[in-house]
Order: sequence, then structure tokens, then C-alpha cells
Amino acid sequence: MLTQNNPRLIVALLLLLPSLAFTQRATASTAPPAPFGDVVQNYTLSWSDEFTGSTLNADQWSYRTDQKMWSAQLPQNVSIADGKLIIALKKERVGKESYTSGGIISKRTFEYGYYEARFKVPPGSGWHTSFWTMAYNDKDTTPVATQEIDICEQDSIKATHYSSGVNAWGDRVNGKAKSLGRQSVKTPDLSADFHVWGCEFTPTSVKFFFDGKLTHETGGQFKQGPQNIWLTSIASRLGHTSFVDDTKLPATAEFDYVRFFESAAPKQ
Repeated sequence: MLTQNNPRLIVALLLLLPSLAFTQRATASTAPPAPFGDVVQNYTLSWSDEFTGSTLNADQWSYRTDQKMWSAQLPQNVSIADGKLIIALKKERVGKESYTSGGIISKRTFEYGYYEARFKVPPGSGWHTSFWTMAYNDKDTTPVATQEIDICEQDSIKATHYSSGVNAWGDRVNGKAKSLGRQSVKTPDLSADFHVWGCEFTPTSVKFFFDGKLTHETGGQFKQGPQNIWLTSIASRLGHTSFVDDTKLPATAEFDYVRFFESAAPKQ
């Protein structure tokens, strides 16, 4: 019982109150994140990588190791620092390529749900930075699945635009994937700060989001199947790029997190 005869106990309790409040705030801040912005809130976090620690989680990821466009993709160009995935972009010769870059591919496959990542692209022309989904066969980057969902394809020659859409590999026309819902989105300078890209994939539609706002959507009338998550940046001629701006090198593409949410609604 608190009485005037227990001043030490009263002082101790007063000193304890701020720490209790801090503990409550810390506990609240560790709650699983909800999808960002104007996304239907009937999703729960199922899988994520917040890129904490000092090394890439080898249980969750494989490295992209092909040579494509203008660069060789190297595991040593991928690192974890300051709570981010860092992809180093360099001018250095490997084989026939004059540049090196990198990327990671999830070992787990996913299908219907909401995909989200927060990242920043490199400055200067010459780099194709992407957040996308496609099945991977552990040998090369040849499409082996029914669809490729490009949530963000950003060509650094134009820092205020990116594109997104679906390549329906299961619905090939003359050997090429059928393109669905492809659209260019105007943005602020994507090399100046981090932004959030999202995609809601359901059996009937694919919806694309930028900083929590719906940008566009397409129907789901294409063959569908499991897919891996890719986070990559390569030197590329895409976007009508004619050269890599060497004055901006070395550079980095930086990913703050990647998350996958599943529907909380009961399955039929």
C-alpha cells in the first residue's frame, strides 16, 4: 500500500512509468505492417524481407548471375547495409560485358496476393531497375512460367517515368509473350528518394499501385501459375538508351523492403 511512509517506492514507480510507456510504444511498432495506401485491407502479411542484419538471407534468396544487355550480374555486387538491400552498379569488364550489376530472386514461389517493395533507383542513363515476378528455373532467366508481372521497370535515362504490365508467356503469339495492361507512369525523380510500388494479383485482375495509389489495372484473362519475386538492376539499352553515363558510377540501386500479403478472406 502506498503511504506517506513509502517515499522511495513512490519515486521508484514514477521513474518506472516512462519505461513502461516506451515498452508499449515499442510493442505496438512491431505489429505486422498493413499494405501501403489505397489497397484493399483484407490482406495479412505472409512473407517479407526487411533486409536487416549484415548478409543476405540465403534461405530466402538466390542471386541473379546471368550476362544480359550490357552487364554481368555478380553475387558480390549484392550486399545488406543500413537496413537495405544494396545492388552495386560498376564500370568493370567481365567477359564481353563492360559493366557489372546484380539482383536477387526469391526461392519461394507465390501466386495470388498483394506484392509490395520500397526502393530507389540509380541516377544517370544506362540502368534498368526492376521489381517483378516470374518463375525461375535456377539455371537462366528464360521464362518458364505462364506469366511475368512487371510491377516496376525503370530505365534510368528517364528518372521521372517507369512502366508496368503483364507478359503472358502462357499465351504466346508467334513465340512472343502476349502483352497486357502495359502503361508508362509519370512520377517524381525516382533517383532522388524512395518510393513504394505494389501489385494486387487475383484470378480476375492485376492492379498496379505507386505510393499507395492505383495507377492502372488489367484483366486476368491469361494463363496463370506460381512465380518468384525478382529485385534487379542491369545495364541496358531499354528505354531508348544509347549509353551508360559513366560519370555517375559507381552507383547503387537500394531496396528498403519487399513484402507479400495473402488474402485474409476464407478460401472458397
